[in-house]
Amino acid sequence: MKELVILSGKGGTGKTSLTASFATLASDCLLCDADVDAADLHLLTQPDIRKRTDFQGGGVAVIDPRRCTACGTCIDMCRWSAIGPDFVVDEIGCEGCGVCVDFCPEQAIDFPVKTCGQWFVSDTRFGPMVHARLGIAEENSGKLVTRVRQQARQLAEERGLDLILTDGPPGVGCPVIASVGGATSVLIVAEPTVSGIHDMARAIDLCRHFKVPVMVCINKFDLNPDNSAIIEKMAREGDLPVVGRVPFDQAFTRAMVQGKTLPEFDGTGPTGAHLKQVWERILMTPAMRAEQ
Repeated sequence: MKELVILSGKGGTGKTSLTASFATLASDCLLCDADVDAADLHLLTQPDIRKRTDFQGGGVAVIDPRRCTACGTCIDMCRWSAIGPDFVVDEIGCEGCGVCVDFCPEQAIDFPVKTCGQWFVSDTRFGPMVHARLGIAEENSGKLVTRVRQQARQLAEERGLDLILTDGPPGVGCPVIASVGGATSVLIVAEPTVSGIHDMARAIDLCRHFKVPVMVCINKFDLNPDNSAIIEKMAREGDLPVVGRVPFDQAFTRAMVQGKTLPEFDGTGPTGAHLKQVWERILMTPAMRAEQ
């Protein structure tokens, strides 16, 4: 089984649009939306939810006034200053580290696990999809990303599917780390801007650290040819294949308004034809061709 994770060093590069487009072009694949902080792949796939499960992760300290002796140890140990002089925990300020729980001499602090989101198994017109949604103002440590990917792999095995397309989170933080480990290959979608170049370099370094093969696709390359050339030079110097140079095309937006992928909306147009070529190049890279 192969898993292609589509990443971007920053948000807004178009990775979700490309992921959905590749799902249109692929056959017998499973979709996985690992960008649980701002999941939006469902906007293009219109999933029919078959299963929903609460996700519990982390907790917030709660001080029991009946057991508390007001010794002040928790206040001294809390680096987030989340415990007030009245020994009441500020739920917003509490980072859930659990230090106060461990060091309370009276064991007067509880640490109940909280429900912070849900993950789903759905059907789409492209095949099955595993995705998730965090609750309002809930933080993502990467645990939910790991759960979504685990469920995606399990479901793919059950249904005999050979390919998982994973829409990963932006950046290089814990959610991205959780989306990269064990992947067959990573496609980094870069845009030709100063921030796009900088953050692409960080994403490449992260993937190399975890020894995951990387390929690059430049989206909206024609908006700044000079910066696109810089991206291509970086890729050559890093011995990374550039599998595509996707032009800026307002058809992406028009397709999105209709809830369609670009190949569905205009598969015979220049950009639609180019996306097909990009997908074929991805499948021909050594990592994606190798037997798993």
